[in-house]
Amino acid sequence: MRCPFCAHEDSQVKDSRPAEDGSAIRRRRQCDGCGARFTTFERVQLREVTVIKSDGKGQSFNRSKLEQSITLACRKRGIEQERIDQLVSGIQRQLETSGDSEVPAARIGALVMEGLQRLDSVAYIRFASVYRDFGDPKDFEEFAGSVRDAAQPD
Repeated sequence: MRCPFCAHEDSQVKDSRPAEDGSAIRRRRQCDGCGARFTTFERVQLREVTVIKSDGKGQSFNRSKLEQSITLACRKRGIEQERIDQLVSGIQRQLETSGDSEVPAARIGALVMEGLQRLDSVAYIRFASVYRDFGDPKDFEEFAGSVRDAAQPD
């Protein structure tokens, strides 16, 4: 593993442990060149997934991009990072095991919406405001009302 600080080619693994509900391995490493310590994560990748954007262009699935957008929706909501990691891992697993090598971005958005709906209603509304491109406060109000109504028992 190349050192992110000095680009030296070799490093030693100092500690390994399961992470993200057992779907990844967290490794603590030390560079043989400069002695710096850094952490890496190893995940099983079942297949290469290409995301087809709304304009028809394709790009490789980027787990960190997905994690960043979910984390942003959950910001200041008191949601543990472990729960976000589990949601991201679950979505990635669904995409990789679906059998499709090309997945529309809208399908990923729908999976995120489902996960956030179960996780936190405010994060769900935040993500929806970007995903559904709310252009007017009334759009926001109507969606929040539908979330409130769905959460209230009859």
